[in-house]
Amino acid sequence: MKDLVSVHSEEYGNPPNIIVKAPGVVTLLGEHTESTGGFALPFAMDRTITMAISTRKDSSLRFYALDLGERKRTSLINLKYKKEDRWANYLKGVIHAFLEAGFSGIKGLNVTLSGDIPSGIGLGASTAMATAMAVGLQHLFHFSVTERRLIDFIHYAESTFLEKQSGYVQVVASLLGKANQGIILDTKFLEWRYVPIPVGNMMFLITNSQVPKSVVDEELAQRWEDCGKCLELLQRKKPGATLRDFTPRDIRESMGLIPESIRRRCLHVVEENHRVKEAEEILRRNGNLLGLSKLLNRSHESLRDLFEVSCPEIDWLVKRSLETEGVLGSKLIGPGFGGCIITLLYEHALEEFKRHLDEYERIFGFKAVSFLCTPSEGAQIL
Repeated sequence: MKDLVSVHSEEYGNPPNIIVKAPGVVTLLGEHTESTGGFALPFAMDRTITMAISTRKDSSLRFYALDLGERKRTSLINLKYKKEDRWANYLKGVIHAFLEAGFSGIKGLNVTLSGDIPSGIGLGASTAMATAMAVGLQHLFHFSVTERRLIDFIHYAESTFLEKQSGYVQVVASLLGKANQGIILDTKFLEWRYVPIPVGNMMFLITNSQVPKSVVDEELAQRWEDCGKCLELLQRKKPGATLRDFTPRDIRESMGLIPESIRRRCLHVVEENHRVKEAEEILRRNGNLLGLSKLLNRSHESLRDLFEVSCPEIDWLVKRSLETEGVLGSKLIGPGFGGCIITLLYEHALEEFKRHLDEYERIFGFKAVSFLCTPSEGAQIL
């Protein structure tokens, strides 16, 4: 924190007016359900983006990403998406959202940011940047903004300003996460409630496979299109329904009505929705994570076999982790085609698990990186 303050002061000549941090996000269950208005179970993780912000006397916007050593600049009257501005577009998008909504009084800004969320692997690094900026603007200029509207401003930055396919799961968790709790999120009505995640003597371990991804957006767009086609056919029997209104049995009985590849995609979404609901019941009733571990394993099997977004490297990591004594569950998280797995395990299993990572590097040539994570607080002013 002191380093960020001193860096900001040295960079701009004045100390920050405000320091804000926002966390990355882990989606335990509910991956790929949001495109059809399903359910998800995310939590805010204990890796964050921290942002120092100070006001300027002019309308300039200066952004400095300390970890990248990159500086970007624009002005309040020239808030446009620019490909070359990369990460700064998320910050510009949030500012643009406030201005479009009629919030006046925003001045030029000096911004310095730093963080430890790995980027590009589905852990919400970009969402955390946008969330930190939104919360910073709200408090810096004393704007009266509801939680729901703040969520929309953050979502706007990615979905409208950057014109990217994005949802609300990571936004809600990054903004509103709570320590030792997950969020049951209804993405159709954007309603949420908290559920305990009592880690106890267990822990969550995230492992980055380091597999390079190249076709994620195109492949996911095709799968979401498949789900839409599936729903159109199912609605012949139940007009006006969405995938959340169907049971796995409904999908299985649709053989012959729906092409098999499309039917598999829908079956994942329908079953995943039910897994989120089952997870909520388990966590509220049992007060431990043992029951959750089976759902994690079933979710990975579904992502691998039905939605088909896994890859050999990810499957190897999941399989080897489950062969380790003391590991309870393991699955792919993030969009897929590489990225991360999350593993639920006891502490004594850590050493053996990490030995598997050496074997993984020898076989696949990628040096996987692991770190522990804990359900933590959402965005905060420091």
